Amino acid sequence: MPKNSLAYLEKMNLPDDLKKLNYSQCEALCRDIRQKLIDTVSKNGGHLASNLGVVELSLAVHRVFDSPADKIVWDVGHQSYTHKILTGRADKFDRLRKENGISGFCRPDESVHDAFISGHSSNSVSAALGIATAMKIHGDNHSAVAILGDGAFTGGLVYEGLNNAGKSDTNLVIILNHNEMSISKNVGSVAKYLSSIRTTERYHKTKNVVERTLDKTPLLGKPLKKAIKGSKNAVKNALLHSTMFEDLGLEYIGPLDGHNLQELEHGLAVAKALHRPVLVHVNTVKGKGYAPAENNPGEYHGVGSFEIATGNPDVVTSDSFSSVFGKELTKLGEENKNICAITAAMKYGTGLQHFSKAYPKRFFDVGIAEGHAVTFCGGLASMGMIPVFAVYSSFLQRGYDELIHDLAICNTHAVIGVDRAGIVGDDGETHQGIFDVPFLTSIPNTTIYSPSCYEELRLCLNKAVNEDSGIVAVRYPRGNDKSKYDKSQVNTFYEYNDNGNGVLIVTYGRLYNNVLGACEILKNNQIECDTLKLVKIFPMEDEIIDIISSYKLVFFFEESYYHGSISEKYAAVCSNIAPVAIDNFVKHGNANDLLDELGLSAQKMADQIKDFLKYE
Repeated sequence: MPKNSLAYLEKMNLPDDLKKLNYSQCEALCRDIRQKLIDTVSKNGGHLASNLGVVELSLAVHRVFDSPADKIVWDVGHQSYTHKILTGRADKFDRLRKENGISGFCRPDESVHDAFISGHSSNSVSAALGIATAMKIHGDNHSAVAILGDGAFTGGLVYEGLNNAGKSDTNLVIILNHNEMSISKNVGSVAKYLSSIRTTERYHKTKNVVERTLDKTPLLGKPLKKAIKGSKNAVKNALLHSTMFEDLGLEYIGPLDGHNLQELEHGLAVAKALHRPVLVHVNTVKGKGYAPAENNPGEYHGVGSFEIATGNPDVVTSDSFSSVFGKELTKLGEENKNICAITAAMKYGTGLQHFSKAYPKRFFDVGIAEGHAVTFCGGLASMGMIPVFAVYSSFLQRGYDELIHDLAICNTHAVIGVDRAGIVGDDGETHQGIFDVPFLTSIPNTTIYSPSCYEELRLCLNKAVNEDSGIVAVRYPRGNDKSKYDKSQVNTFYEYNDNGNGVLIVTYGRLYNNVLGACEILKNNQIECDTLKLVKIFPMEDEIIDIISSYKLVFFFEESYYHGSISEKYAAVCSNIAPVAIDNFVKHGNANDLLDELGLSAQKMADQIKDFLKYE
């Protein structure tokens, strides 16, 4: 796409001017928005392909509905960039995902047009139904609009919402954006079902012809139409081609061309006028308007900065904890035929593409369904398999009940690769991996490793798969290994540097690099410290308690929410610990900047220790 001045977008007063435009002007606006998306994401990183695919849909929604009186709920929110531009944030869009800039997801505290928090999948139907129900109780005749992708349709929460939406008699419009992708290619029966509707463009026309014919048939026509509509047998399916959505009690409109504004607006206007729960099925092309993203929508789902002309993302995916985890698991899979790998729609994001290629019969992508993934692991393990579920820390939260009920109670052996543990940065509070330690340590029969380098990650994964029992979590950060310390003593327990000093610094994971930096700063200020790096961080070990108890003063730095953290647990039995952890949600920004603000950079660690020692 050639770069332009964006003059059309920049001269508009949004959202007030939207409904004044003719379709030619709308098309010009869409072109400008796509250019704005590409320009910004190429510099800031973010979700590109999904947003390029919903430009026309976002425009149509805001031209038909009246936000914020009509409440628009975006599922996940990673496809809401055009929505943000159209709702008065175009002048702030250059600061997308930057600290003190606008979020990459929907936040009600950012704009009245963001009706509900978003960042994770499959919650939009339930949230919008709650909003629509509240409006009905208040006598408000406006609509609640849920917009979700077909990838989110693999999440079980959607079906719980749909099951209740169909019988709700509310002004609820559910827009299914069908592009046949979530992050990786969609999998499973739901994806096949939606594709079958997508390819049957005659569906609605056939239904309307049958209904009109019956309406015109004397005497028997209307009673027969009523009988067929009320039937649950094959006659109804043959004549009216009922969809699963209609069987759940929703009206069904579609499939619509998601890049045809007139068709979109007509379909959405009908849905709005029905004043009852409606599902509008829209077909879009992920990455629309930018050839590299259209050709590789998975690669351009979430990107760092990239060069617009060539489309080359500025990322080195092979040099990352995720890739090292995936390659090591592939090596282990060759040695042990019982190892299975499981992902929840994140094959490439978790590095499991290597395992899936080598052992396709032992690789399972279950879609966006983390709860199912955990219980599926339990079933595999009950038959002697060794399941390894690789999942982002913040996504594992959705499997908490299953971890307890379907794994821990029976002490079932399953390995959880907890990817993106700790601060992830630009994606903000919905994605920061700071809660896995508190909730995993609350579950009996659970072991947690937190390696600080690639070598430790390989050792921990080997031990988790081949030696340990119960739930074994191996947690590791986003990005690559920046450690420079001596790796000759790496192991899966701990590393203790005892130089006979009176102050001990304890940490684990990638923060060990910052601790070593802090020690250098302190040494230059004539303050010497010993260090203790934990690798197996839970359960607590008597040997670690003994080391900590031997010091007068211990600083424990931790990239985790404090309540339920490892530092809190050791502080409960060792009165000499000064813990430094995270005490609230962490907003979006550069990961290193955020760590500095949280007191977890090398300089801030050193400053806190110096300040504390002043008053000793």
